[in-house]
Amino acid sequence: MVNRINQIYEEYWSYTAAFTDMNGSKFLALLKSCLDFFDNQKDLVYSEMNYERLQNIVCKATNITQPSARKAINQLVKLGFLKPYLKGYVAEAKEYMQAKTNFKRQCLLSKIVYHYSNFNNAMTQKNTLGQGQINFFIKTLTEVGRIDDDALTALMSVDIKKYPKGFLDQEELDKVFYDAQKTGFIGRKYNQISHLKNLLSRLDDLQVVDNSIYFKTDAESLFSNEEMKKNVRDSYLQRIYKSELEEESRERYHSEMPKCMLEGLNYPVMIASHIKPYSHCLNDVSSQFNVNNGLLLSKNMDSLFDLGYMSFDEKGRIIPSKKLSEDVVSYLSQFRLNQMFITPERMKYMKYHRANVFEKRYRSQNARKYVFQEKNTPVLYSKAAEKQEVYKVK
Repeated sequence: MVNRINQIYEEYWSYTAAFTDMNGSKFLALLKSCLDFFDNQKDLVYSEMNYERLQNIVCKATNITQPSARKAINQLVKLGFLKPYLKGYVAEAKEYMQAKTNFKRQCLLSKIVYHYSNFNNAMTQKNTLGQGQINFFIKTLTEVGRIDDDALTALMSVDIKKYPKGFLDQEELDKVFYDAQKTGFIGRKYNQISHLKNLLSRLDDLQVVDNSIYFKTDAESLFSNEEMKKNVRDSYLQRIYKSELEEESRERYHSEMPKCMLEGLNYPVMIASHIKPYSHCLNDVSSQFNVNNGLLLSKNMDSLFDLGYMSFDEKGRIIPSKKLSEDVVSYLSQFRLNQMFITPERMKYMKYHRANVFEKRYRSQNARKYVFQEKNTPVLYSKAAEKQEVYKVK
């Protein structure tokens, strides 16, 4: 049942990036190989053979497999660089390829995705008409002023065709959030907004402050420069922090490769997960990159832990959220944090996690709360600009 529900929602805001660094050599090589392919063709029509030729060219240019090439090509289609069905590319794609600076590319990327992107598009199907999800997001942000992680996750469930005005107002966004939480959509998608957030962070005039997205001009009026600077992690110190956790894992497991501190497995990608969230450490410099304020976890375990869907007790046993489905709780029950990673200082941070993150962080930061005035009659309280508004959810 869960898989069926996921498939229904996926058709709306399904975006995963083969290459997340859109200034990087791999992405630029991908784009150049596709543009060259179309430049060298005349009267090109869609066929499986022609699409396979493009895939082979991308494989050679980027040194990736054919399944990865399809994903990479579809990334360009979803972003709006390429037109579906082998119809060529938009004019701005050539400008992007020829841009001399990252700043110029950022401006062009913002223009391309705003006008042409649509996450429902793919190379093997004809173009989906109308503006896409990024356009919808920008117009919604213009209307509401701030979108946090939970609201962004809820937006992923929206069929934008049902909103002809092209955006949500605050009341509609709250309703979407309520429905997404009620159906479990937010819980199921906790690990799938990273690619979308990465894309949004690369667009012109957007600023992320404490896990919420603002327009930069609004953020500058709301926060001091010092607050915004503090919110940006020092990438060098973050790498050192992860290296220390990897070394601790190798040493404790007597392994050449670092392993997840919970599952004991050597995943190709692991996360240096803060116990006390980094955003909570802005005024606590000693905790920001303290190895005792961290665990090395697999991506799935990090997402559950980081978003407050699970925590640990003093003995390292997993405490699951009531929001998790029974099959996930059953899966988690076979693991516990290894005793060799349980230190007094780490447990002090874990106590903070249980009190301030567990069962809390996945909730909206817009002060939404739900009560039931009458049996089976949910009422949503939305606090906006210090004014509490009440309406019944149909």
